Amino acid sequence: MIKELAFSEEELESLAKARNIPIAFDEDCPETTPERALRFRRVNPSRDCIGKRA
Repeated sequence: MIKELAFSEEELESLAKARNIPIAFDEDCPETTPERALRFRRVNPSRDCIGKRA
């Protein structure tokens, strides 16, 4: 079972290549500006708040 959880050499190489690729933003997924980040609202409550609501 431990063998199934480990990454193969091919997967490790793919991850290493992906780390070097810059993030590409487009119209569908623009970069978040500080103004947009301030307007962001969580859809689900944080784990700290779940127990307090009950």
